[in-house]
Amino acid sequence: MQSFPKVVPTLVFAAAAALSANAQQLSMTVDGSKTGPPIQPFIYGQFTENANNNFYHGGLWAEMVDDRKFFYPVNSSSDQTPPNSQRASRRWRPVGGEAAVTMDPALAWSGKHSPKITLDPSTPHGIQQTGVGVQSGKKYVGRIILAAEPGVEVNVNLTWGPGPSDRQTVRIAGIAREYRKYPLNLTSGADTLEATLEIVATGKGSFHVGAVSLMPADNVHGWRADMIAALKEIGPTMIRYGGNFVSDYDWRDGIGDPDKRPSRYDYAWRAMETNDVGTDEILALTTALGAEPYISVNAGFGEAHSAAQWLEYCNGAATTPMGKLRAANGHPAPYKVKWWNIGNEMYGPWQMGNMQPRQYTIKHNMFAEAMREVDPTIKIIAVGATPAEMGTTGSARAITGHAVAEYGGPADWDGAMLTNSVAYFDALAEHLYPKGNLAFDVDKQDFVPVEESLADHARRLPNRVRCAVEAWEEYQKRFPALKMQSIPIALDEWATGNPGTRSSMFTALSSAEALHELFRNSGWFAMSAYTHLTGLVSSTRTQMNVVPVGKMFELYRHHFGVTPVAVTGNSPQHDLKGLAGLDKPKTPSGSDTYPLDVAAALTADGKAVTLAIVNPTESEQQIEVTFKGVMLQPTGKLRRIAATELNPQNQPGKPPVVDIVESAITQVPGKLVIPKLSISLYELPVR
Repeated sequence: MQSFPKVVPTLVFAAAAALSANAQQLSMTVDGSKTGPPIQPFIYGQFTENANNNFYHGGLWAEMVDDRKFFYPVNSSSDQTPPNSQRASRRWRPVGGEAAVTMDPALAWSGKHSPKITLDPSTPHGIQQTGVGVQSGKKYVGRIILAAEPGVEVNVNLTWGPGPSDRQTVRIAGIAREYRKYPLNLTSGADTLEATLEIVATGKGSFHVGAVSLMPADNVHGWRADMIAALKEIGPTMIRYGGNFVSDYDWRDGIGDPDKRPSRYDYAWRAMETNDVGTDEILALTTALGAEPYISVNAGFGEAHSAAQWLEYCNGAATTPMGKLRAANGHPAPYKVKWWNIGNEMYGPWQMGNMQPRQYTIKHNMFAEAMREVDPTIKIIAVGATPAEMGTTGSARAITGHAVAEYGGPADWDGAMLTNSVAYFDALAEHLYPKGNLAFDVDKQDFVPVEESLADHARRLPNRVRCAVEAWEEYQKRFPALKMQSIPIALDEWATGNPGTRSSMFTALSSAEALHELFRNSGWFAMSAYTHLTGLVSSTRTQMNVVPVGKMFELYRHHFGVTPVAVTGNSPQHDLKGLAGLDKPKTPSGSDTYPLDVAAALTADGKAVTLAIVNPTESEQQIEVTFKGVMLQPTGKLRRIAATELNPQNQPGKPPVVDIVESAITQVPGKLVIPKLSISLYELPVR
């Protein structure tokens, strides 16, 4: 820990503005001589998985064509069987009548069938997909895999308007009887989200379409260039690739030629998965963002041998069986993925392969042994769940019939892992998803709606962070031979229970308070991964913008310090409704500056104090500041995110309504004026 000379006079700076009549009289002291363990760099991680629209249909992945390998039949039906929960997933439709297109299992390219188009000499027959997003003058590259009877010529049309000139056609002749790949190069003449991609022909005979792909030419290894640029600015330090999907996921489906990878049904999310995004693509994403990769293996329907093979694919030498396969796929050098998660939420009854903790510890140990045999240098994160997580998710009730998990009882998942598997992991995972405006009612043994202020609602998430810390303190008492800080918490999924939209200012405010609680308890946490990476942005198929919570992560990632320092105040956080140890801690989270939440830290070089203040109220607040143990210069910088309403919209393609605004401090104020719905980060150089 860094120490400082005892500078002594206490500094109280002149007021910047008169105290308003209705502002709460708050004061705090920042003590630079009292420091905590360094904040781990991976605290600014993000979580992503093959779910919803994280990758496809306007997400991070640049592919413009949905169901490009024809998992679903090409017809005019409004139904998809099996059902597809993915938002805005578009269908291929017949051109020239329903009878023109049949699904041929005998000449399937990838999966169980491919469309066969029977031609007519006078009328174009084929398939089309509408709702394609294009931008004027932008170049698009792709490919189409075709097989046809001799003499058939296929037109691939990109249409962006009603006029005869509002289209570009790629004419493909000399098509072979067997499937071959043909390039596509197109340029749009307009901005629209309603372009049509049409694949048609006239004449005699028939042709088959195996797969189609179209991406902006500026894609970054298949990822959207605009997304990559924005996320690099935010600066995630770690990307966790895992989640519910992984429990019925076969990693082998996501490697090799993307056009040959089979589209599968994802039973976790009840959606079609193209497998276009797999291991090599995720690792290209983490490389592009400069983030540490963290991969979750399938411990649901999967088994230890497959997990060890996946690890070998990533980290094995090119002479190993899986390393040789990786090299054949264009990546001869090992990826050297250090962080591995065995399973995802295996305690939950919703999870594929869910099992009792006494059984799961055996399975975890088998995975760990097999994986460490391949690479003993990896860090293994085990599936964890404190009693708070077991109770909040209903997992305790599924095991015991009771809503509350008791320490040492059959629903004490972390207790079982510490008892039976402690030699087989480096950290235990914890997931935090508060239940919004709900609190646990002891009499009803269930969560019930509660009326609470915005400031109190924002504390639901940091309260759960504090619950995890209190669980570790309890386990230290129960396992005195262990040093619990050497078995840290990997908070690899967390998000707020939001009264508005995910893009609202509330999400940024509550999430900032959660970060503050992580900073205050920095010795207990190895990393965190916010849910989801795509939750940092708002996007259409062609444009995007960073939402307030993304701006918040950018602010703290680049400008908050590394060594926490103590903050005390005159207004303790009050208790919330709920049950201690379930949806709230015994000791409320937050700094003693209610309704504000304050955290402070020294920069890595010790040359500045950073002071972050969250105002989760809809009124201006003022607070007096005293600094001890450190002498400050009279100048500095203020970086602030503020909103005039709770749900401002940073709309794709438009200037942000909420942004980081930087200003110079020429005289550090002693009464800080904190606007409503704001996050203020002061950088104050040390003399």
